[in-house]
Amino acid sequence: MQDSVEAKVDGVEVAAVSAKEGAQKMTSFRWVVLAFIFLIYTLATADRANIGVAMPYIRKEFAMSNTEAGALMSLFFAGYVLSMIPGGFICRKLGVNKIFGLFMTLTSLFTGALGYSTAIWQMQAARLGVGLSEGPLAVGMPTTINNWFPAKEKGFATGIFIGASKFGPLVVPPVCAVIINLWGWREIFRIFAIPGIFLGIAWYFLVANKPSQSRFTSPAEVEYIENERAFDAKKKTAKPYNMVWLDKIVRARKIEKLDSAKKLFTSWNMMGSACGYFFMIAITTTMMSWIPTYLVTVKKMAIMKMAFAAAAPFAGSVIGNMVGGWLSDNVFGQRRKPLMMVTCLTSSVTMYSLISSPADPWLLGILLFVTGFFVALGFSAFTVYPMGLVTKDQFSIATSITNTLGQLGGFCTPLAIGMILDKFSWNVVFGALAAGCLICFAIVLTIEEPVDNPLV
Repeated sequence: MQDSVEAKVDGVEVAAVSAKEGAQKMTSFRWVVLAFIFLIYTLATADRANIGVAMPYIRKEFAMSNTEAGALMSLFFAGYVLSMIPGGFICRKLGVNKIFGLFMTLTSLFTGALGYSTAIWQMQAARLGVGLSEGPLAVGMPTTINNWFPAKEKGFATGIFIGASKFGPLVVPPVCAVIINLWGWREIFRIFAIPGIFLGIAWYFLVANKPSQSRFTSPAEVEYIENERAFDAKKKTAKPYNMVWLDKIVRARKIEKLDSAKKLFTSWNMMGSACGYFFMIAITTTMMSWIPTYLVTVKKMAIMKMAFAAAAPFAGSVIGNMVGGWLSDNVFGQRRKPLMMVTCLTSSVTMYSLISSPADPWLLGILLFVTGFFVALGFSAFTVYPMGLVTKDQFSIATSITNTLGQLGGFCTPLAIGMILDKFSWNVVFGALAAGCLICFAIVLTIEEPVDNPLV
């Protein structure tokens, strides 16, 4: 006999339809999808980060000033920014499944082209191509998370996804150091180009646009993802959120969800969070693109010591993203602003502390690990925040806006650092990044926290 469960959640009647006891098994394929996202984005971010390790050796073959080296690294982010919003509209129209394999393959081909470049203009064109190809991937993966996970798991799932963006740069320095020692800098790009083609094909056959379209998900899992409130009512697992004082600080409000592109582009909540992301991306881009050069030229580290220290901030970031995502979901009741604010303030402190960084690779590695942890603690919240602000069908556009403005920080920062270093010193660089974090904090204060049931 089939039975149904009626429950009241926040004063609203919710019906959770259940199958006969034991007849319907709950699958967990969404976690397989998340593991796949982690693997693919690890590779994608490795493709953008490997040039930072190779740069000191590229400059021995191609004479470049700091500004010219920064410009070469910034070209990735120029392409990334240009393809972001078009990628969002393409994802909304065609779905992630159809476009993913194409852009993953192109990313790999342009990465390989860097290893075959014989002139600076060829490297510039290939680097721009990597960015243009990778932009739609960065839109497609958070869109997939938004479609495949219920709200109470989105923070943690996004933390894992963003953790992949730091795990790639974590493994890049030691892997690249070994490749350089064995073969040379060109082989870095040739080797990194291979796996992406196979992963793009696998995504096409394994990951559907929505769980309801997947042959690997049971109706029970689809129902859980799409109607989580009914399941929570049935299992009585919802926990009350009672930090009234925090809701005052984060300006918690019940906000009508944005359901059109026009509303997205005219919402300060949407644009403000994206502007704040600009400064966070600036820090991670610095760690990815310039820190290896800093360790070799300023701290005079040999390649293997450099690899250890350069990987440290990303080891901290992987942990920080997962911890931050879990805290956002389970401690702060799906509030995203608290950790965004914490990250801004702590990152300002750690950036300023690098002005007096130790020369010892172990001590410097610890400081960089702590820096990465605090940068990452609220980093994923900038990506999750629009999930509570917009309707699902508009999220691909929302995440493209966030990434476009955020990645402008990635475009501007390497070039700006190169220009600063040609005239000043690394102390000015770290001081400017610390000031940027404080500006980010001020911006985040101005946006509202969208929640269904604010306590103020």
